[in-house]
Amino acid sequence: MTMTHPVTITRQLYHVAEVMDVLSLSRSVVYEEIRSGRLRSVKRGRSRLISAEAIADYISLLEHETRVAW
Repeated sequence: MTMTHPVTITRQLYHVAEVMDVLSLSRSVVYEEIRSGRLRSVKRGRSRLISAEAIADYISLLEHETRVAW
């Protein structure tokens, strides 16, 4: 008898509305950051999705900019 281990799947893609909540940004700011290339995203059908990695990279970018500004 083999034992199976449960697979834990971590969520990887978020809709713009969810990213707005996570980053405390308005919809227009999220789209502006996407347009400027500061926040990476992908298209799936008509939906714009942002990866968990892109969110983490964006936060790191903001932290870096804050350190440089001081």
